[in-house]
Amino acid sequence: MDAATLHRQSVVIDGHCDTLLGLQMREQELPPYLKHLEGQKGHIDLDRLKEGGVTAQNFACFVRPQHLPSQATRETLRLIDLFHRFQAGHADDLCLATCAADIERAKVEGKVAGILSMEGAEGLEGDLGVLRMVYRLGVRWIGLTWSNRNQAADGVFEAQTGGGLTRFGRQLVEELNRLGMMVDIAHLAPAGVRDVFEISQAPVIASHANAHQLCPVPRNLRDEQLEQLAASGGVVGVVYVPGFVTDGQDPATLDMVIDHIDHIVQVIGIDHVGLGSDFDGFGGPPPIGLEDVSCTPNMTARLLERGYGEDEVSKILGGNWLRVIRQVMG
Repeated sequence: MDAATLHRQSVVIDGHCDTLLGLQMREQELPPYLKHLEGQKGHIDLDRLKEGGVTAQNFACFVRPQHLPSQATRETLRLIDLFHRFQAGHADDLCLATCAADIERAKVEGKVAGILSMEGAEGLEGDLGVLRMVYRLGVRWIGLTWSNRNQAADGVFEAQTGGGLTRFGRQLVEELNRLGMMVDIAHLAPAGVRDVFEISQAPVIASHANAHQLCPVPRNLRDEQLEQLAASGGVVGVVYVPGFVTDGQDPATLDMVIDHIDHIVQVIGIDHVGLGSDFDGFGGPPPIGLEDVSCTPNMTARLLERGYGEDEVSKILGGNWLRVIRQVMG
């Protein structure tokens, strides 16, 4: 089977983007420090999602630091509302996905399925009742932290403390398991990662992270963390952020991203790796060959060229994500 046919037939799932934040900023007068974003088209829009053959896209609700802590819940709800308004205006092309069947239906109907997530638990304000309400609004993935400390845990850049899960963080993981919501350890400090693997009774994911062995930055996962993630049944989505792909000596490329896939497969097998671009969540040039979401078919073609079989490529593109979504979300 040629690459184009394989890509077209596969379920393609991207585990993370920050496009909602970009849409929100386009609705507002940009503050001076964000003026450089004016006129930029970003990495993702609906036309390019369809051009890239993406079946399902995770849309993160990320609260900017200037809104913390007092406006965290309001800003989270505004982003959720933005997704629902955008979806209602493009219902022929975009649907909300809260389970695997929604994604499979979108594939058949030629739509893009949008999965709602929260990047950081700040918007919950330490209250499981708020979690249950955002669940009712369609949110199904929770990243416990961004890079800083919140009510649930320390983020990965809290280097001086490096704390694990708080009492609320532990309760949160248990409630996520009960509700059938994803527990996402991307951005979580190592002590918190250990706590999550001890507590969670469901697969644990890292929506957007790479291999620390190839690019030793705090955001990437060490081999032992990858092994724990695989033991839980989870998936890590390889991220395209250049600073998480390479040491900065050379421009990031598609092949360098696939190098991370290779390493993860060597450590934990083909069943635990997927895509997690972080498109619209980073500045600077994206990897050569992955300039925006419309370039996703390049991933399929290059994986085949580098020796992956058709079934293996389909797993990386989205089959692994779909399996975990079915197991956790239904």
